[in-house]
Amino acid sequence: MMSTPKPKAKLLPFDAARYLTDDQAIAEYMTAVLDTEDTDLLLLALSDVARAKGMAQVAKDAGLGRESLYKALAPGAKPRLDTILKVARALGVRFTAVSSPHSTPTARSAIAP
Repeated sequence: MMSTPKPKAKLLPFDAARYLTDDQAIAEYMTAVLDTEDTDLLLLALSDVARAKGMAQVAKDAGLGRESLYKALAPGAKPRLDTILKVARALGVRFTAVSSPHSTPTARSAIAP
């Protein structure tokens, strides 16, 4: 008796945007990405969040054309900081600076006792 081969399972590519359903998930995702200090990954993460929220609406809220938003967040793009900040604001994301535990104080940045 011959057995028929089982059909192969079709795997869908992972899409982070499907899981970014609330502000807490977005904040945790962006924090994890920023911790990597990888600029390309940051652009990808901003793109994921923008897709989760709707690219057209994010572009409008950021004061950019939809195509300009896609170009700014494309892999290898080098968008200006003001563009990144506009997109972050439109996404409801705020970047915050904190002291790095790996930094050593210099004469200019040392805090007097």
